[in-house]
Amino acid sequence: MTGLEIGLLSILALLLLIWAGMHVSVALGLVSLLAIWEVRGRWSVAAAAIAQAALDSIDSYVFGVVPLFVLMGYLVGVSDLGRDAFRLADRVVGRLRGGMGVATVGANAAFAAVTGISIASAAVFTKVAVPEMMRLGYLPRFAVGVVAGSSVLGMLIPPSLLLILYAVVAEQSVGDMFLAGIGPGLLMALVFGVYIVLLARFRPDRVQPLAAAQAAAAAARRERPGNVFAEGAPLVGLIALVLGGIYGGLFTPTEAGAVGAAGALLVAVARKRLDARGFWKVLVETGHVTASISLLIIAASLYSRMLALTGVPEAMGALFADAGLGPVGFLVVYVAIAVLLGTILDSSSILLILVPLALPVVDGFGMDLIWFGVVTVIAVEIGLLTPPLGLSVFVIRSTLDDPRITLGDVFAGALPFAMLMLLVILLISLMPAIAIAPVGW
Repeated sequence: MTGLEIGLLSILALLLLIWAGMHVSVALGLVSLLAIWEVRGRWSVAAAAIAQAALDSIDSYVFGVVPLFVLMGYLVGVSDLGRDAFRLADRVVGRLRGGMGVATVGANAAFAAVTGISIASAAVFTKVAVPEMMRLGYLPRFAVGVVAGSSVLGMLIPPSLLLILYAVVAEQSVGDMFLAGIGPGLLMALVFGVYIVLLARFRPDRVQPLAAAQAAAAAARRERPGNVFAEGAPLVGLIALVLGGIYGGLFTPTEAGAVGAAGALLVAVARKRLDARGFWKVLVETGHVTASISLLIIAASLYSRMLALTGVPEAMGALFADAGLGPVGFLVVYVAIAVLLGTILDSSSILLILVPLALPVVDGFGMDLIWFGVVTVIAVEIGLLTPPLGLSVFVIRSTLDDPRITLGDVFAGALPFAMLMLLVILLISLMPAIAIAPVGW
């Protein structure tokens, strides 16, 4: 077989192994190792490629950002800052028609700024927001749909593990990727909020029936307003500390992770939410996630080397050039493939498989790699909401205590938000400055 044939067969084998249930990092490493061995004909070359991939991918100061932000995310979860974010957002917009839905989106956006993990947002707000919305008469399908849809903000608004992963694979600056994620993340939250308000106004039968809305409004008027600033101060302070420090040039993203983790630890201790046993559990879970991500990045680096060795990326570039699709046609096909893969694979797998294949084509078309990374993250995140995999949907369903809400209800509620994410991709494609402009500030 030629190198190109081996490369194409390796991609097919990779998809089949992941779909069959093999861990993505193991599948990436195994397939890449066998493909390099087949191309070079020597096992020593394949073994050396593994060592070099590990050395080049995670032996870097910048990689320290991963365990630090993961640790911060776990400490934030222990501190109940997700509940605070929801209460704060509810105080601000909760009295609007459909306001609880908008509050959930806003709270998810704030929570994303200190966690960076969509699954964490989905689990937290299923417990916090869904029961409260249902208590106020919101339809169950709408309530779980809002939580599922807004949970994807956790992988776009920095700090985001997917943005970090893309930066490592595409050899881009983590700080630049964080900057580029702000505008699109806020735009997506705005689009979600506008959709909820319009839906509540023109189709209240799909959100909150009128009688329930009137009863909820009357109950809100009877409630004491509380101290909004006191409730939200720890969360706002942590966001300002981390993101303000990065964008103000006070410290690097890696240093920001350390500062943020220290701040989250202080909040957890001050609130008496963390004892010695709990802290040890957080450290162990951080270690597990960091080890998993490290293995993913090493395997992805080996996969990229295998693809370059077999000539698949160059063949892909030539294919798109000969087809005459141009940058727009390529982007449409790329997003469509990412969304389709989202029906069977998780977002990290899609990113690690597609990005090494697409980068040579993107370079050939002269596209901005930072902007392309944002588009990629949004496209693969759609897979969190689409059947049959829909990881966020399954997390929400497993976290729910209400047997009346089925898995189909969660998927149906999340579908409009997946469509809105495609709209956001279109807007960012038409106005790339939304993502690119902050990087040049």
